[in-house]
Amino acid sequence: MKLHTVDFLMILLFLAVIVSIGLIARKQAQRSKGDYLLGGNTIPWYMLGLSNASGMFDISGTMWLVAITFVYGLKSIWIPWLWPVFNQVFLMVFLSQWLRRSNVTTGAEWIKTRFGTGEGARLSNFIVIVFALISCLGFLAYGFVGLGKFLMLFIPWEFVAQYIPFHISEAYVPHFYGIIFTVFATFYAILGGMKSIVWADVFQYLIMTISAIVIAIIAMRALSSETLNVPEGWHSPFFGWKLNLDWSQIIANVNAKIESDGYSLFSVFFMMMLFKGVLVSAAGPAPNYDMQKILSTKSPAEAAKMSGFVSVALLPVRYFMIIGFVVLALLYYDRLNLMVGDRIDFEQILPAAMIEFVPAGLLGLMLVGLLAAFMSTFAGTLNAAQAYLVNDIYLKKYPNTPKNKLTRVNYITGITVVIVSTILGLYIPDVNRILQWIVSGLWGGYIASNVLKWYWWRFNGHGYFWGMVGGLVPAMIFPLIFKNTLDLYYFPLLLLLSVTGCVLGTYLTPATDKHVLMNFYKQTRPWGFWEPIIRNVRLENAFFKPNKSFKLDMLNVVLGTIGQTAIVALPIYLVLKNYLGMGISAAIVIVVGIIMKKLWWDKLD
Repeated sequence: MKLHTVDFLMILLFLAVIVSIGLIARKQAQRSKGDYLLGGNTIPWYMLGLSNASGMFDISGTMWLVAITFVYGLKSIWIPWLWPVFNQVFLMVFLSQWLRRSNVTTGAEWIKTRFGTGEGARLSNFIVIVFALISCLGFLAYGFVGLGKFLMLFIPWEFVAQYIPFHISEAYVPHFYGIIFTVFATFYAILGGMKSIVWADVFQYLIMTISAIVIAIIAMRALSSETLNVPEGWHSPFFGWKLNLDWSQIIANVNAKIESDGYSLFSVFFMMMLFKGVLVSAAGPAPNYDMQKILSTKSPAEAAKMSGFVSVALLPVRYFMIIGFVVLALLYYDRLNLMVGDRIDFEQILPAAMIEFVPAGLLGLMLVGLLAAFMSTFAGTLNAAQAYLVNDIYLKKYPNTPKNKLTRVNYITGITVVIVSTILGLYIPDVNRILQWIVSGLWGGYIASNVLKWYWWRFNGHGYFWGMVGGLVPAMIFPLIFKNTLDLYYFPLLLLLSVTGCVLGTYLTPATDKHVLMNFYKQTRPWGFWEPIIRNVRLENAFFKPNKSFKLDMLNVVLGTIGQTAIVALPIYLVLKNYLGMGISAAIVIVVGIIMKKLWWDKLD
């Protein structure tokens, strides 16, 4: 056994606490649909921000980030732009406010405010629900697989198998472990709804913060007497046309990892990543737990503050943990067991380093922290899936469902989503495969329709539907066709097909009713190509002031992205004891913070 008695006691205490949170929050969650799905819009923005940060501190993503930081060093700070991580800056500056002004419960319900109630709106509502459910199931399966791979190193199957009355093949051991802890996450998420999730997330965030600081200190102490053996360029975030990291004289297998990732032409990869990232960010939040947290805030201003706080709460803590494990793994690579079958799996660096370097007691605390990260992500995503199934499907058909029956429906839908995602997880070979498909394939098909819905008045429900179909169908097919191609590289083709669907669907059908568009513009107040609608609004109210903040918002986006990147680099430089880099990063964060206090925070409506 890799764990000691004290480690098991910590895990059991953690599970008892989150189950208790679910039981305590259950009473309020049963009051109404809004209380269950959005916490009654009474939760403070900073708690929602901590909750959102906790939800993004997922175990699978952390394993992936440790692996890429090990391989690419400081250049790895750019690779999370695949998500893209700077979408939180777009949300913070303007999109969270636009979304929150709608006063809806889900993204599918939002469609009615933009496209009305005609055939186009119904089609759009349907395709958003389909996308949301596919996305949520993908993320649940992604977290589920990562958790299982993580736990199997700590609790050897030989120990557990003697207590299991049936046979499980080695390939499905990670899935068995994933199912066990999924049950606990499902319990408190389904029982207590959004408020239960937020309180559990805050508790889990505190655990993860302590864990991250502990591992960073252990790494810094180790680095005091040792020197990292890494290739030239590993310590620099800057890059040329090619990556030019040669591991052949240090750990030859790392070069094979770089080749399989497809990042060797790093400038091409970076430009594609930035191009896609800006479009994804401009599209607004995908219909997942991030959107539900925004809709749960008290006001548009608090929605903006919450989105901004996520980066501040998440990134330093997460990267203290990441760089801590990377340093230990580099110093003592020969002591790590990274073999899975007949190949080296770099995603195993995180759990292997924990086993090797973290002492009993602290190991239990860190394991609890990462289990908490999984449960936070899982619970938030499950809540989002429930919101779409219950609010946008069941209640549309049975709007007068009694409160006690609605509670049962919430429970049944939650359990069903968990079962389906578990079955899906059985067919996923590794974390990176589904991660690449979600961020480059699935979200690539989502972009065009969801960018145009904010910024172009003529775009209608039919255009939205066919744009989504034109993106999502190829996103499901292309991985089967381009088997040896990085998903990011066929993104332009996905975008072209999706834009074609948007334009044809829009111009081959009538425009949305002008009164729907006028109400949407007055309530949401976006900038973009809205001049015909603004003229109609001014006929009703000559004193109406349209949104003219495009240039200011774009300036804040650039500043925010620079500041966010510096926040990522700062803990890395600190643990590596590069005090010049740390000082420059800290100075950038301070200067950007002062400027944005005046240009953004003080101007929040």
